[in-house]
Amino acid sequence: MSRSRQPPLVTGISPNEGIPWTKVTIRGENLGTGPTDLIGLTICGHNCLLTAEWMSPSKIVCRVGQAKNDKGDIIVTTKSGGRGTSTVSFKLLKPEKIGILDQSAVWVDEMNYYDMRTDRNKGIPPLSLRPSNPLGIEIEKSKFPQKDLEMLFPGMSADFTSENFSASWYLIENHSTTSFEQLKTAVTNLKRQASKKSEGSLAYVKGGLSTFFEAQDALSAIHQKLEADGTEKVEGSMTQKLENVLNRASNTADTLFQEVLGRKDKADSTRNALNVLQRFKFLFNLPLNIERNIQKGDYDVVINDYEKAKSLFGKTEVQVFKKYYAEVETRIEALRELLLDKLLETPSTLHDQKRYIRYLSDLHAPGDPAWQCIGAQHRWILQLMHSCREGYVHGLQGTPGLHSPMIDLDNDVRPSVLGHLSQTASLTRGSSFQSIRDDTWRYKTPHRVAFVEKLTKLVLSQLPNFWKLWISYVNGSLFSETAERSGQIERSKNVRHRQNDFKKMIQEVMHCLVKLVRGALLPLSISEGGARQHGGWEGKSELSGQWLAHVIQTMRLTYESLTALEIPNDMLQTIQDLILDLRVRCVMVTLQHTAEEIKRLAEKEDWIVDNEGLTSLPCQFEQCIVRSLQSLKGVLECKPGEASVFQQPKTQEEVCQLSIHIMQIFVHCLEQLSAKPDADVDTAHLSMDVSSPDLFGSIHEDISLTSEQRLLIVLSNCCYLERHTFLNIAEHFEKHNFQGIEKITQVSMASLKELDQRLFENYIELKADPIVGSLEPGIYAGYFDWKDCLPPTGVRNYLKEALVNIIAVHAEVFTISKELVPRVLSKVVEAVSEELSRLMQCVSSFSKNGALQARLEICALRDTVAVHLTSESKSSFKQALEALPQLSSGADKKLLEELLNKFKSSMHLQLTCFQAAAPPMMKT
Repeated sequence: MSRSRQPPLVTGISPNEGIPWTKVTIRGENLGTGPTDLIGLTICGHNCLLTAEWMSPSKIVCRVGQAKNDKGDIIVTTKSGGRGTSTVSFKLLKPEKIGILDQSAVWVDEMNYYDMRTDRNKGIPPLSLRPSNPLGIEIEKSKFPQKDLEMLFPGMSADFTSENFSASWYLIENHSTTSFEQLKTAVTNLKRQASKKSEGSLAYVKGGLSTFFEAQDALSAIHQKLEADGTEKVEGSMTQKLENVLNRASNTADTLFQEVLGRKDKADSTRNALNVLQRFKFLFNLPLNIERNIQKGDYDVVINDYEKAKSLFGKTEVQVFKKYYAEVETRIEALRELLLDKLLETPSTLHDQKRYIRYLSDLHAPGDPAWQCIGAQHRWILQLMHSCREGYVHGLQGTPGLHSPMIDLDNDVRPSVLGHLSQTASLTRGSSFQSIRDDTWRYKTPHRVAFVEKLTKLVLSQLPNFWKLWISYVNGSLFSETAERSGQIERSKNVRHRQNDFKKMIQEVMHCLVKLVRGALLPLSISEGGARQHGGWEGKSELSGQWLAHVIQTMRLTYESLTALEIPNDMLQTIQDLILDLRVRCVMVTLQHTAEEIKRLAEKEDWIVDNEGLTSLPCQFEQCIVRSLQSLKGVLECKPGEASVFQQPKTQEEVCQLSIHIMQIFVHCLEQLSAKPDADVDTAHLSMDVSSPDLFGSIHEDISLTSEQRLLIVLSNCCYLERHTFLNIAEHFEKHNFQGIEKITQVSMASLKELDQRLFENYIELKADPIVGSLEPGIYAGYFDWKDCLPPTGVRNYLKEALVNIIAVHAEVFTISKELVPRVLSKVVEAVSEELSRLMQCVSSFSKNGALQARLEICALRDTVAVHLTSESKSSFKQALEALPQLSSGADKKLLEELLNKFKSSMHLQLTCFQAAAPPMMKT
């Protein structure tokens, strides 16, 4: 016969040792499909099939018989699986023999048993047939340990009825101190007993011959008498006549006492019925008691009563008992349905779920109620999540934030994304910085942020119990001992089968959570079909970086809470991916909002200049960047298990471009401010440093700024940005692990330098062109001719006017920024010297007086602005002097020197500004 099942495997036996006829419980796998499938059971080599009682495929109960081996395996043989194996063994102990006349505190088992399958009595000769003292002498028990004797005689026994009887063991155990003479007497007794046994049944027959003869004679006499009676009388034999007489007597008695006997029979039947009702009132009252206890919720009482009734009347053949037991089963089936409905009812607590599952397992409910409960809880969590989204999406049609609580981020336990900025040395220049944060700062939670908080709170309130329910299902704590003993629940098989299904449930919850959050905050990251199912937030404006940071913190706390449940990390990977995408989005949005804020900085320019020629604009710009980066500190920080925001090259490039865009926007703001028409400038005022002794002239506070002054202020700010602000911002970027800082700095510096150079050239053009344009008309004023002129008496007025104009430029620049003076004047001087050189070279010839006059004016100008000469201006002055005839006499040189000294003396006050020590040469 081909086997369709695995061979039986015995994995446990309880107890694992005992004397013969000990009742044991065998547990294992594939122990048969029914009582008829079990065809063999041996314990220690002894066949125990007759005593075996099959309970379930994993349980058999039997009694251990007399075995030859004291320790051996348990072998089960079935029709479907064949001969099995065993991983455990049973140890057979030697029982202490008790004679029929010996005193004993317990009942002596005579080893009779009743076989319920064959209804036959099986037995062995009683103990009374065994002689308690075969030697016929006094027994003197020794004090040798039993274990030592077993080791000394392995596989033997001191029982004289055993096949492995050892005479030496018996003598040591019972006659260790007996004398040799007594042992001789014992031998004589054994011989006498042996001679009696050899005579056998023949000896018993010889002793009772007379009894046999008497019985034979009596039987023969009775037989002869009966034959004689039968042949002499027609009525029949004597026995027949006696039968007739007895029948007539019986009929007469029945006639006389029929009424009395009828009443007696009726009373007896009534009395028997009452006795039955009284004796079995438990079963007859059970259906009503079950209904009452169900109404009161005493399910434990119902289950106990049902188990009792099942054990007593489950297999009864009495019709009335069958009828009432069927009623009990009907009530119990209704209870199973009621408990299953309560189990699958949502919402419910974990305690109630475990309680109902235990009840159903005790009632042997079909299927797997625990798994049904897990599936129902999973569907309930998904339903709650989608209902939460629908509630908030529909709430958008009413008052925004109707269900949203007020959140005070200052008092929030979690780190605030808008904490106060620490005022560092680079941010506290002057008194122009004022905190833009209001002490009463409070925001109403945006609808989508409130939705995410409600959604995560919902998941964290439901998922722990869902996970604990699964853990209880795995370790079997959901099921009672009664249910396990019944063999109805194969947990190990179910768990292996359900493990992948439960993993899919957890992943589905995680995916649903992530998609709902993405639909609310990152709609472009989900497909079109997913947007219809998880979106619905169209028309809502982009959240600020502050609220995105708040959402990120919420999702991080959710991830930490789920990790604390010991949920595997691979099931939570989708949440990590969502957090990373939110962090990237937060960085992008924050930088975009920063760019918008920087665009509005031009409106905050107050044109108030400090001692260094700067307004508050560079400081405000740096503070805006720092506040933005500070708000991203928690977002950029990598929590355990998180990846860096800048791990993707695409993100690095986008952040780098946004950073460059921010810097260029500010450069554009400076350009707009420099080109702002005079009419657009409000009542802005210049402040002057009254402590500076080098201040030339004064600017009254009620005079509005000119376009040239605004150009100078912007140029001063550009210089400060290039030397300090942009470098500080690069350090902040590096501190927050931004990538591509060199590119950001390089491109930003290039844009700033380009603006600086363009504004500088515009200012020089505004200031130098009028001075340069006045030289030629001034030189030839009054029809002056280099060929025919009077001897020089001093520097002419056109040069003095040009110097005064240069001094005016110096005063204007010095009032705004002392550091710009060398850079501006050097360029102005270059333009004047270049024009003067051109004019000198254009003269065809000079007279002696003309050459001396030209040399006087060129030298006067050169000596006056000597501190601001550059290589280009020096070359221009040299070319101008080379175009003049050389001085031929010492008198001319002396006259030239006297006139120069006279000029410097007369204009000493005006020329003082050119005598101050020049700061380091600025770039041109």
